[in-house]
Amino acid sequence: MKYIYLAILMFISPLTLSAEAFNIKASAEQVSPLLPGLTVPNSQVLNPQGKALSTDSLFAKKPTVLVVYRGGWCPFCSRQLMGLQQITSKLEALGLQVVAISPEKPSVLKTSKLGAGYQLLSDIDLSFSQKMGLAFYLEDKTAQIYRDKLGVNFVGIDGKTQVALPVPAVFLIDTRAMVHFQYTNPNYKVRLSNDVLLSAAQQMIKDTQAL
Repeated sequence: MKYIYLAILMFISPLTLSAEAFNIKASAEQVSPLLPGLTVPNSQVLNPQGKALSTDSLFAKKPTVLVVYRGGWCPFCSRQLMGLQQITSKLEALGLQVVAISPEKPSVLKTSKLGAGYQLLSDIDLSFSQKMGLAFYLEDKTAQIYRDKLGVNFVGIDGKTQVALPVPAVFLIDTRAMVHFQYTNPNYKVRLSNDVLLSAAQQMIKDTQAL
């Protein structure tokens, strides 16, 4: 069955998206992120120029720090991504690449001030977030607040208005697309610290080198 939903966007013209809802939970607390040891299903994401990229080919280049975020409109996401720049050079020195993916449309990423030193990519239909086990529907009251204060657009789903987002998450993924570390928190205000991320990245590199 096809559902229609709209990824949250800010300060852009109205956009309606049609996509298949195959793994969107009713709340952030119900999501089931991919666990360490599991392989990330291949998916298509878009670069800021709108070109489709395969996640398998993306991860095959280098071990990856993957950040899934809600959008640049979210102050907690912006703070996380800007803070990540402080350790990007250390992560790259370990041989990792940093990739950040959100539902924002490519043109928004193209003009974003975030992501200096790493890649910003678009999961505009939330298919990747669904495969990662992160997608959920906002409850109506919160969705109404987002619409009124952020200019969020909605379309009807079976007579209702809904919006889907990913729970913010950080993954460490090797070149075979296998997850080595995962952090998610239904409370979008709580984010992984740089110190913990750097320590986990160092451990992943040791583990993969020992194989």
